[in-house]
Amino acid sequence: MIYLVFPVNLRMIYFLLTMLLLFGPIGCLNIGPISLKSERSKYNMAIQKTNDEQLLLNLVRLKYRDTPFFLEVSNVASQFRIKNKVSITAQLESMVKDIFNLGTSSSYQESPTVSYTPLQGDKFVKNIMSTLPLKTITLLFHSGWSVERVFRVCFQLLGHLENAPGASGPTPKLAPQYKEFLKTVKYLQELDDRDALRIIYQELNEQPQMLLQVSDEAKTSKPALEFARSISSTPGKKQYILTHFPTPDQVDHLRIVPRSLLGMLFYLSQSIEIPKRDLLKGKVTQTKTTKGEDFDWFEVTGELLTIRSLDEKPLRATVRVFYRDTWFYIDDSDLNSKSTFSLLTQIYSLQSGSIKSTEPILTIGVGSR
Repeated sequence: MIYLVFPVNLRMIYFLLTMLLLFGPIGCLNIGPISLKSERSKYNMAIQKTNDEQLLLNLVRLKYRDTPFFLEVSNVASQFRIKNKVSITAQLESMVKDIFNLGTSSSYQESPTVSYTPLQGDKFVKNIMSTLPLKTITLLFHSGWSVERVFRVCFQLLGHLENAPGASGPTPKLAPQYKEFLKTVKYLQELDDRDALRIIYQELNEQPQMLLQVSDEAKTSKPALEFARSISSTPGKKQYILTHFPTPDQVDHLRIVPRSLLGMLFYLSQSIEIPKRDLLKGKVTQTKTTKGEDFDWFEVTGELLTIRSLDEKPLRATVRVFYRDTWFYIDDSDLNSKSTFSLLTQIYSLQSGSIKSTEPILTIGVGSR
């Protein structure tokens, strides 16, 4: 009786095997979309995280007067290998007709490769050392950033008001001038909060200009009058013209000096809390007041950005790096610091330019699974 049934089931086995070999891989055709859905966000988060860490690392390097270096992810490639497995087991027992167990399984293996390219060369150096264009600063304002944050980060001089211009390079030995500038931009922020301030970019005779326009209703308000007084201008004006180099006949124009990207990095590096042991060993410059007292840079940058330091790995950090045996980080609950750091990343993206090199400096296979 077994002999009569077996050839029939053998033909069934052949038939099922054929079907599995022909149509089994169809179930794997979705591996591309599935992997894209799951892996894209992971790569996105990983690249964003390492970009932030690199920017923070270079801020710390500048504070210690170490050389900054930028390495960009220029390419991410990933290969997927699909593996199929088919198994058939048979069991014949008395009183039981044939029993066949068929099993199939599929798996995939990912082999990602990451290519890195250094940002260097004359184009990149010029971009980071050139002052930020007024057009770009206007764009930042219209992108939703507060006028106070943009002006404090991007400008080192407004008329005769200084915003710690010496901090646009290595940490200065003498305390900077900054208080009148901070008061003045706060008046602009008050006008912006009232929706009474417009900033427009224009070019006149190939000369870039920023126009600060105050609404009719607010031109005699306290912040508008205080702003005019701070810059030694006529009270009640509706428009102020900011430009790089006013000519002698442009008496109503206000001179403005933006920072370069490198200057912004130096400026914001003053917000780093340096461990006392490094201060005592003279590893960073200790700024002094005219009276010879230690100057606290928190007075200049504290409302913008605070980069803290710990010997142990911080738990509540939005970004952190380990450098010189110390953890430097931005606290996840420090919203002002997170906002300024985000603004800095946008300016960096705008100024760093495209990667000019055709060959990556380093290509690494980062593993498989």
